[in-house]
Amino acid sequence: MNPWIVEHLHAAGVLSNLDRGFARLMVRLAGEADGDLGLAAALVSRASAEGNICLDLAGIAGRPVSPGDGAPRCPLLAPWVSALRRTAVVGAPGDRRPLVLDGSRLYLYRHWDAEQGLGRFLRERSRDDAPAVDTARLREGIEKLFPDRDGETDWQRVAAAVAVLRPLSVITGGPGTGKTTTVARVLALLLEQSKARPLRLALAAPTGKAAARLQEAIWESAGRLACADGIRETLAGMEASTLHRLLGRRPGFSAFGRGEEEPLPFDAVVVDEASMVSLHLLFALARSLSRDARLILLGDRDQLASVEAGAVLGDICGSGRKRLYSVPAGKRIAEASGEAVPLLPGGTAPSLGDCIVELRRNWRFGAESGIGELSRAIREGEPGEALSILLEGRRGDLGFRAVPAPRDLSRALVDVVLEGYGDYMEGSGPAEVFERFNRFRILCALREGPYSVDALNAAVQAILARAGRLRPGHPWYEGRPVMVTRNDYGLRLFNGDVGIALADPDAGGALRVFFPGPDGSMRTFEPYRLPEHETVFAMTVHKSQGTEFDRVLFILPEVDARVLTRELLYTGVTRARKRADLWAGEEILAAALSRRIERVSGLRDMLWPA
Repeated sequence: MNPWIVEHLHAAGVLSNLDRGFARLMVRLAGEADGDLGLAAALVSRASAEGNICLDLAGIAGRPVSPGDGAPRCPLLAPWVSALRRTAVVGAPGDRRPLVLDGSRLYLYRHWDAEQGLGRFLRERSRDDAPAVDTARLREGIEKLFPDRDGETDWQRVAAAVAVLRPLSVITGGPGTGKTTTVARVLALLLEQSKARPLRLALAAPTGKAAARLQEAIWESAGRLACADGIRETLAGMEASTLHRLLGRRPGFSAFGRGEEEPLPFDAVVVDEASMVSLHLLFALARSLSRDARLILLGDRDQLASVEAGAVLGDICGSGRKRLYSVPAGKRIAEASGEAVPLLPGGTAPSLGDCIVELRRNWRFGAESGIGELSRAIREGEPGEALSILLEGRRGDLGFRAVPAPRDLSRALVDVVLEGYGDYMEGSGPAEVFERFNRFRILCALREGPYSVDALNAAVQAILARAGRLRPGHPWYEGRPVMVTRNDYGLRLFNGDVGIALADPDAGGALRVFFPGPDGSMRTFEPYRLPEHETVFAMTVHKSQGTEFDRVLFILPEVDARVLTRELLYTGVTRARKRADLWAGEEILAAALSRRIERVSGLRDMLWPA
């Protein structure tokens, strides 16, 4: 292949500066002007930037490198693989080379190493039983903590049994299915099992906001549990942290303080919002757990995947698989939970499927809920049904209209903005200001353009200013809501934390930015001390993960974009507890409903061999 192919593709805008630079480095290290190697290196760099773990050469061999007439084609698979194997920078599995060729999948070494390590951890843990479980005590605890039964399988009871019986458990389900409610009861059951010594428990999530919500949910649940006072007190005193903080990452360093040499001092670790956790972060956690520690993952496999590489929760759950349990696992689950689960015919060997429970009953969205119906149609890939639900306009908790043209957008927003944000500054104190502000949020898909987060924030700010609800300054003014976009471990402010600038009577009425804690307390900061941040009347759907609001306005652009996917729609719609309004063109919506995020990795094949 032409050794200048990478330069041509870079000039055409197909490859980034990073892709070209990495390709040049690999060719230089290999000591030969090889177009096949240069192209493969550039494409694996691009694939990684797009969230893929590897580049599947079989999927692109012989095809055009990019859309459009006259685009150069990738080499055929057999000669391409043969050429790569001859180079000094491409190794076989187990070789420490910059690139690893595993079958037809080409990896950056660090991605291959993390995938292999995490895959081994998950397979080993899925074959084990948790040590020394008193099944009779577990059954007694489940009967106390899950007393209501209606004749159908209670998957929360099943999840509780699995989480106690197995060293690895995955509890998945959509918003309103009771994941955090279930895990609070799981923690109580684990504490009941540990009579000999106090159990060491940890709560974690990928972002500060998600960690705060997990902690708050555990605290709220603790007071309602039918268990000993000491257990309730333990749960009510638990604190959640970000995964980075749990693992001991220090500012400015890429490595974690915890690992195989210095494992975490916990008997069980609960991770919420696991769909947001990248391959490398989950591998770092896996390496840091002691041999007998339980890992409990909570998440919605249908949400957007992590911003960084991988779609780990989806790979673990094995998208579209029917939940079947091995015969021995099914018997233990039935004995502990009182619930019969579907069994794998002839399945006597333990498997990853024995560790996964999908919560199916939605406690938030009833049978008549438009949000519930729409989210199900999106999740199950039924674009026709999803469009029908929106266009019928019969559901009281759903609204739909065509997205206004850019010149009309601000005018169309006036009534919605004044209804959603018009009174939040009338709260009697910081806590009530936050409560009012968090009832509503505008969500969008893009960071640039007329429908971007910046454009929408500017429009909302102008509407509130014209109505006399705010008096914007440059850049700070009373009532400005901001979201932290970079972790600051010194200040304990984390990506996703939301604060509001308010006059602080304890500072002589000076403007301070208030941030609420899970216990209802407020921390205040002078504006100039904040880490990187942005105004947050509107936010991207990615940033909204781990949050919920009474009402959501979700605005799609009038021009199609690759980021508009089924997962983006599902995540945006399900941020709403009571009402979701969607502004979109029908064609754009149909395109988004038919487009899925497909991240390439080998993890699913490792965990779910054919």
